[in-house]
Amino acid sequence: MFIDLVIAGSMAQALIEVERKFVPGPDTQKRLQELGGTLEHRVTFRDSYYDTPELSLMRADHWLRQREGSGWELKYPGVAVVSGPHTEYVELTVEPAIVAQLCEVLGADILGAGSVAVVLGPLGLQEVASFVTKRSAWKLVLSGADEEEPLLRVDLDTADFGYAVGEVEALVHEKAEVPAALEKINSLSSMLGVLAQERAPAKVIMHLQRFRPQDYQHLLEVFSPRERPQGTKAPDSSLG
Repeated sequence: MFIDLVIAGSMAQALIEVERKFVPGPDTQKRLQELGGTLEHRVTFRDSYYDTPELSLMRADHWLRQREGSGWELKYPGVAVVSGPHTEYVELTVEPAIVAQLCEVLGADILGAGSVAVVLGPLGLQEVASFVTKRSAWKLVLSGADEEEPLLRVDLDTADFGYAVGEVEALVHEKAEVPAALEKINSLSSMLGVLAQERAPAKVIMHLQRFRPQDYQHLLEVFSPRERPQGTKAPDSSLG
């Protein structure tokens, strides 16, 4: 199995976001309803990813995104919280922290810059991928779950270039809670018909594969099969 752990929020009160991507089937929403899932909302948004022309950030497994209506986010590998067959990422949403991390990974020193937009030019960053996503957001609690155990959320996304991907997610406060969250995510994934070893590529990876195939191949050349960046480990994809 392949799981992403994301450390989200401020440094003072970080959350661990445990998530697993999968390819939704034609009956996924029906299964969610049968399991007691509730459709919270439907939303449409645009994601734009930024990098250098050489994809220096992505090649270092750093992913800089601006989401319409939500602002900037930088996701990159963090110190392991728990051991196991999963990847763990830190997720920054505070712009000064994003800028500091960008300067560190790109080897730059820009004094007094707290805004991401201000440093795009000096750091040589430009838009490398942009697409619109339609999302259906669901929530549910597995039957018999303890009231204090994490609520599970399921996002079903369809990008405007035709790629569909789902994600099962739980938010926990302590690393001690991660194993229970993993167990519930795997249990729900199984109920939704997801194969144990299935991991769907992220939308941005599929966008690069389709519209920037040379850049996509360069990314695969950088990472060994066990070190490939988020969304490029799917054994059932065309990533080889």
